Amino acid sequence: MKRGIVIGKFMPVHAGHIGLIRFAATHCDELIVSMSYTETDPIPHALRFSWLQEIFKHEPNIKPAVVKDDFDDESLAWPERTKVWADFLKRQYGKIDVMVSSEEYGTFLDEHLGALHIPFDPARTQIPVSATLIREKPFTWWEFIPEVVRPYFVKKICFYGPESTGKSVMTKQLATQYQTEFVPEVAREIVNSNEFTVEDIIKIGYAYADRVQEKSKTANKILFCDTDLITTQIYCRHYLGVVPNVLYELEKKISYDQYFLFDIDVPWVADGMRDLGEKRQGMFEIFKHELEIRNIPYLLVRGNYEQRNLFVTAAINRMLQY
Repeated sequence: MKRGIVIGKFMPVHAGHIGLIRFAATHCDELIVSMSYTETDPIPHALRFSWLQEIFKHEPNIKPAVVKDDFDDESLAWPERTKVWADFLKRQYGKIDVMVSSEEYGTFLDEHLGALHIPFDPARTQIPVSATLIREKPFTWWEFIPEVVRPYFVKKICFYGPESTGKSVMTKQLATQYQTEFVPEVAREIVNSNEFTVEDIIKIGYAYADRVQEKSKTANKILFCDTDLITTQIYCRHYLGVVPNVLYELEKKISYDQYFLFDIDVPWVADGMRDLGEKRQGMFEIFKHELEIRNIPYLLVRGNYEQRNLFVTAAINRMLQY
């Protein structure tokens, strides 16, 4: 049986890596995809490895493997450095017959491995991308990022603030404008009045967290979220006088790339559930305080609805580097 190997950090795995790996698999019976990592890598290694496993799960001759990179010596020249690599790889995987790469080191590593080196698109003319380029500007290279990897780079936007400030309308409008997904105010799907229980609140918390995770998988670069779990805590405290600990735990699992705090300088509109029209300023201060005690930066959204839309859109465009 002919055994091959491809090595890399796959940070992240992208279309070029996939092309390389599938090309390599045609030249051997079993292909080891050896992913190395260090504890300081910018993308967690467990996540990167899960991407490789998911992408190649239906290709049994491709065998992803993960190794800790505690053997490399960057101070060495390629001939000496790749000998260190080869010694490690032979101990780790045994005999290798074929080594496929797009990198300069391939012509040195093959000799130390005693393997045939087959280059793949070293000039990157077939798939002109790199992991570094994707990390720096993921949206510029979006088409080269596999679907399973895209949720990692999706920017989550939270529209946050008291009731009747235009959050829900803008969430839907901008999701349409940017051709992406949004997370609605999930609480309104579960309760239809301000008479609710702690059990209802817990159900809302889990439903919201699940929805964010679900929509992140199909979002196009950006995900608009109508409120968050801090909002659920605020209303639970206001109406019930307590906050279940699970809401704080769920809050830790979701991070947003930008908060927009909506001010109360637009008319209050009753809708059957809203009953805090006389307490708008106090509620606004509570919402603001909750961000500040967490050291969460935010952009303040003010003005009429058209001005708000223009302000938020400009900020989103800067984020997307349009």
